[in-house]
Amino acid sequence: MNTNDQELLLGKHTDYVFEYDASLIFPISRAQNREKLNMPNKKVEGGLPFFGVDVWTGYELSWLNLKGKPQVAIVEFIIPANSAHIVESKSFKLYLNSFNQTKLSGTDELKTRLETDLSKGFGGDVRVVLHSVMDFPVSTANIGQCIDDLDIEVSEYEPNSELLVCASEEVVTETLNSHLLKSNCPVTGQPDWATLVIDYTGPKLDQEALLKYVISYRGHDDFHEHCVEQIFCDLANLGDFEQLMVTARYTRRGGLDINPTRSLSAVSPENLLGRLARQ
Repeated sequence: MNTNDQELLLGKHTDYVFEYDASLIFPISRAQNREKLNMPNKKVEGGLPFFGVDVWTGYELSWLNLKGKPQVAIVEFIIPANSAHIVESKSFKLYLNSFNQTKLSGTDELKTRLETDLSKGFGGDVRVVLHSVMDFPVSTANIGQCIDDLDIEVSEYEPNSELLVCASEEVVTETLNSHLLKSNCPVTGQPDWATLVIDYTGPKLDQEALLKYVISYRGHDDFHEHCVEQIFCDLANLGDFEQLMVTARYTRRGGLDINPTRSLSAVSPENLLGRLARQ
């Protein structure tokens, strides 16, 4: 597997490989970015201030059965937030496409190869869930109150934690969402669009301030996982929260979407927000 940052595939012309090749996976260390975060003092897991998972969804997975007939599936990859690495998204796509002309005995063999290769690439135990293309539903989960219609004036388009304030010290339990989260790929500059969901019990957040903060990522260059960790840390530093969970459901690009969740309490992937309409 590649590890040299100079060999990043994003933004470069690349020939597609259509037969199985695990060496295409390109890991990127999480540690360097986390050194930049203003992490809360409270640590919950492995020296981190959060529990969490990254759920990647692959919509373009195909392989051949032993008779040479193409098979397709939608696949979810569940990656623990305490894994050593993320994986560059283009390398992930190239790896998945390397199965296109690969004969496999069935989904068990496919699942084993995916989990083995990606666990090595991410540096943590990756779980793979395969779905029939007819059985992968759009989420019906309640994502709470949308704050996007608030009439605010915006002038900042780089993340600024000082935009965040509490409306009061009153402890509330609520779920807020915004479809206005946008950041940019730090390598190619391409826009990344997401729905952000914040579920918390703690001092009541000022919703206008929160929306300004969400919009401030509009000019920010960073990977999906890093943006969510920064949002989580900025919120956690704002007050004493009994519970705080931040999830971003990013729209897909290149047949993959990436959906990080960070939380003060342990995260069960089965209970996470599912695929939204614009994914």
